[in-house]
Amino acid sequence: MMKQVYRVGLVALVLLLTAAGAAEQNITAPREQFGFNLGDDYHLANYRQLTEYWRKLEQESDRLALREIGTSVEGRSILMAIITSPENHARLDRYREIAQRLAWAENLSEEEARALANEGKAVVWIDGGLHATEVLGAQQLMELVYQMVSGQDEETLRILRDVILLAVCVNPDGLDLVADWYMRNPEPEKRSLRGLPRLYHHYIGHDNNRDFYMVTQPESQAINRVLYREWFPQIAYNHHQTGPSGTVLFAPPFRDPFNYNLDPLIPASLELVGGAMHARFVSEGKPGATMRSGASYSTWWNGGLRTTQYFHNIIGLLTETIGSPNPIEIPFILRRQLPHNDLPFPIQPQKWHFRQSVDYSITANRAVLDLASRYREQLLLNIYRMGRNSIERGSRDHWTVDPSTLARVEAAYRKDNPEATRIESREIPEEYLQKTLLDPELRDPRGYVLTSAQADFNTAGKFVNTLIANGVRVHRAVQSFQVGEKTYPAGSYVVKTAQAFRPHILDMFEPQHHPDDFPYPGGPPVAPYDSAGWTLAYQMGVEFDRILEPFDGPFGIVQDLVEPGPGSLELSEAVDGYLLSHRVNDAFRALNRLLRDGEQVYWLDGSNAESEGPIAPGTMLVRRREGTEERLRELATELGLDFSAVAEFSEGAARRVEPVRIGLWDRYGGSMDSGWIRWLLEQYEFAFEVVFPPELNQGDLRERFDVLILPGGAVPQLEEDERRQRFRRRYAPDPDELPEELRAKLGDVTVEKTVPRLREFLEAGGIVLAIGSSTALAYHLELPIENHLVERTPRGEVKQLSREKYYVPGSVLRTRVDPSHPLAYGMPPLVDVYFNNSPTFRLPPQAHKAGVRAVAWFEGPNPIRSGWAWGQSYLQDGVAVLEAPVGKGRLVLFGPEIVFRGQPHGTFKLLFNGLFLGGLQDR
Repeated sequence: MMKQVYRVGLVALVLLLTAAGAAEQNITAPREQFGFNLGDDYHLANYRQLTEYWRKLEQESDRLALREIGTSVEGRSILMAIITSPENHARLDRYREIAQRLAWAENLSEEEARALANEGKAVVWIDGGLHATEVLGAQQLMELVYQMVSGQDEETLRILRDVILLAVCVNPDGLDLVADWYMRNPEPEKRSLRGLPRLYHHYIGHDNNRDFYMVTQPESQAINRVLYREWFPQIAYNHHQTGPSGTVLFAPPFRDPFNYNLDPLIPASLELVGGAMHARFVSEGKPGATMRSGASYSTWWNGGLRTTQYFHNIIGLLTETIGSPNPIEIPFILRRQLPHNDLPFPIQPQKWHFRQSVDYSITANRAVLDLASRYREQLLLNIYRMGRNSIERGSRDHWTVDPSTLARVEAAYRKDNPEATRIESREIPEEYLQKTLLDPELRDPRGYVLTSAQADFNTAGKFVNTLIANGVRVHRAVQSFQVGEKTYPAGSYVVKTAQAFRPHILDMFEPQHHPDDFPYPGGPPVAPYDSAGWTLAYQMGVEFDRILEPFDGPFGIVQDLVEPGPGSLELSEAVDGYLLSHRVNDAFRALNRLLRDGEQVYWLDGSNAESEGPIAPGTMLVRRREGTEERLRELATELGLDFSAVAEFSEGAARRVEPVRIGLWDRYGGSMDSGWIRWLLEQYEFAFEVVFPPELNQGDLRERFDVLILPGGAVPQLEEDERRQRFRRRYAPDPDELPEELRAKLGDVTVEKTVPRLREFLEAGGIVLAIGSSTALAYHLELPIENHLVERTPRGEVKQLSREKYYVPGSVLRTRVDPSHPLAYGMPPLVDVYFNNSPTFRLPPQAHKAGVRAVAWFEGPNPIRSGWAWGQSYLQDGVAVLEAPVGKGRLVLFGPEIVFRGQPHGTFKLLFNGLFLGGLQDR
């Protein structure tokens, strides 16, 4: 008994001395560091200041350790502040190991998991600044770090004892750009965020929060490595701005629907944590926090920083908070004044200062950290249980119920009971459960096999890398193996679903079935938050087999991101050239290098004489000359490409490819669509020049370019939305406040000035590739092309289909393509495209006479592959991709979003082929 009393007394003494020591430390306050308080009106700290401040705090406090987790696109170090008690810092590696073991949930009994949860510390990730113009995020993060390293109150000390806080400013480049732009005016009251000259992420701007399953950018790569491969937090909190009008902020829980692949503990835990946040706002007298129906945010979509977390069994939090360094007004909105379950404590209209937003953010942070401290063991145990549930579901027959499942049950029941009504609430005999709901052919897979024999195995490797970057365990066959009746070659990838991150695996391979969502019968559809369907394996055109039975084989774990295996170069004494498949996207990297090196490259049209077999249309041929083999050997080794020798070929069936001069439209302030294309062109080593509207308006475009790319948003619509015009006017910069080099980028593509210059370019032999909304150029040029998505009224008028009849938010649809057309060289006959209420065309009889040619179209009444397509039958026979001659040139229209966020590798070739239309010599 005396020993126990002694131990308790010793612990109390240690805690007392630790607190006293911390109190004696001289922790620099933000005002001392910056000359202003974080949240003061008309002031922002940039990333350089954040870095300097955090490095100083690291020297002053034994609660803080900094780690560099990566490097931004523009070369800045991405710092993570690890904040916890000094005692916990001494055992960080052990606590990280515990978090990892519990998250993976492998080879752990419930008792062992409980013991680890008892020993471990809760891990909480809090970030800020992802969207850099949402300036609150980074400022509140600096304030949070200061308070956590300096605070001596009982709650802070308890949090430090129980929790490991990971604090990260997740867009360093954007914070420097935005804060410097804002602070450039020496007169505080004249400071403004208006007129930012470029995107706040070098390539993708706001879409940096849309990259977390694709993982294309160095920032998302660094973040995912911390979240899903190193630290495995139980809670991750992603700060955003701004809140719904008439409130201060939105905080969880979220509205329906939630994704059917998620473990049910995710939505239940969001209720718990969200409840703690809202209760703390009320208890501190901070009104104006709304939830659920208060905003559009849901837990359906994968891909955002906080949403991808759900598919990894992490409680992902989002707040959207008002605020600006310039004081604002909370408007008077009637419906925001009446208390209800989703807005229990309304706020009255008032003037609002930036520091108030910082204080609200700190309250939300502390609510989360306090809950993590109080529920430390439960949170650790729950992430284990979710992982264990996933392993168990992947190890047996399991069915994921979604709207398509219920539709099959309803159809079967209606067939037997045609007079039945209100089936959704009727008791249905159990036989329908067994024969329909639990159909053995509709089970969830035990795993997936991606054969190494597929045409573009390089792209399959890129798909696998997205899984590995998300913490998914991938295997590779070290020798051939058999599953059922099928034999797979060595090198094939295997992804088994009996692992903790099974929800993410299913979400990348399986179709999403978004529920029909209407506010009332016959009403317009409720828009989903972001995409309704995104199945990445479909978008990337990856070939895979769903394996429903248990299977195993000679598999080894892939330890890190995969590189293309070595390709081959078939040598022969009597050789005229070397063939390269057009099916492989990386062939375009090789093509660009070969053209820069002066090699002669041809595209064959498929009518060449057969040797070992037929030559597919578009097959590339590299003519042999001195040094060719050496270059091809390097390409085969580095890019994993195969080159086969050919003794001779017919030039009559080939067209030589020349380098092309590419112009890519962009605008002042930056276009995300253009930014994604810029990133993609760099990945595949295309040379290009960014061109702004004033340059297009100068004319003589044919002297500079062979091809112009007009991404979505470049060309005005026939009837532009007034809301969009107001938005552009509101955020347009004042030219008088800009330096001359920026003024030269101002302006938009217009029908009056730009379209005539584009017509001249086309008629002189140029190629224009118009994507998405920019396909409106065809109507401005008065080409014989019509909108397919219209209907005739009883009075014979033609009008756009109403949203009640037709609505296809971002989803994956299937098209039929013509692989004999140069635009579709290297593509299979059926191709999945990303479609977001995209333009779809009809070709009247005069179009065919004018030489307009369809390249891809919707063949049947049910093109949906993944997502939500209300009224999809209207798409039947609609043209998705076409080519139209204009003078000596050609206009190419891509209705679907063929380069959407760098994801649809299966349609990249449409863009790449289109670029080389300008470099194909006539026979």
